[in-house]
Amino acid sequence: MDFLLSWLSRTPLTWWDVIDVLVVALIIYESLKLIRGTRAMQMAFGSALLVALYFFSLAAPLQTVNWLIRNMIGYVVFAAIVLFQNDIRRALAHFGRTPFVRAFSRAETDEETIEEVVTAATQMADRRTGALIVIERQIGLRNYIESGIPLDAMVTHDLLVTIFQTSGPLHDGAVIIQENKVAAASCFLPLTVNPTVGSDLGTRHRAAIGLTEENDAVAVVVSEETGRISVATEGHISRGFTPDTLRSRLTQLVLNRKAGRRQFPRP
Repeated sequence: MDFLLSWLSRTPLTWWDVIDVLVVALIIYESLKLIRGTRAMQMAFGSALLVALYFFSLAAPLQTVNWLIRNMIGYVVFAAIVLFQNDIRRALAHFGRTPFVRAFSRAETDEETIEEVVTAATQMADRRTGALIVIERQIGLRNYIESGIPLDAMVTHDLLVTIFQTSGPLHDGAVIIQENKVAAASCFLPLTVNPTVGSDLGTRHRAAIGLTEENDAVAVVVSEETGRISVATEGHISRGFTPDTLRSRLTQLVLNRKAGRRQFPRP
């Protein structure tokens, strides 16, 4: 303890030192979490054992062991790259999906998500397939996500169309998109109790209105009876969207979040 206190008193501690330690700790934590349960975990354990043996050979001293480790370490690195190239590729992709990196590519990913939703809604409207797709914005939808079947899948029009096929087990309920991923399907949403809502609106439309009355989410509804596409936000719904107008409206609501906070005009 005296040694630690004397060392801290000699070395001034700055905020940069704290940030340095936190970044290294985060990298180590994410790396361990990534290799947990994979064969790379055995490789990491073997590497740690090799490093410990190297320092032990310096302290003992074990000159032959130290010479052997120093000469074989380069070959071990190249062998690890060859043997674990798939794991390394997966690790780099994982770090590319961290929140810090995603912040730079969020707008592009949002545009791709919007395009997939527009394509799916158009296809289901042509086939008269009922659908309810909810896009999370600032306010979280965790309670509603937990009421459904978790998916955590990429947003593609093929997946959305497949989910809402009437012969499938997940078509009854809503799909919730969170952070450009299909978080869950077959989610239960609250129905609106607003008496001014028209009687011609079905359960999906009432659920879309009911959800958007409580938060800032955007709901896209495809009518099973008419094939019309509707968009609900802030407790109001507008119907009769074409692919172009739907794309424009979702771009305004999702990409331009400040514009999305304005009150949506009543139909």
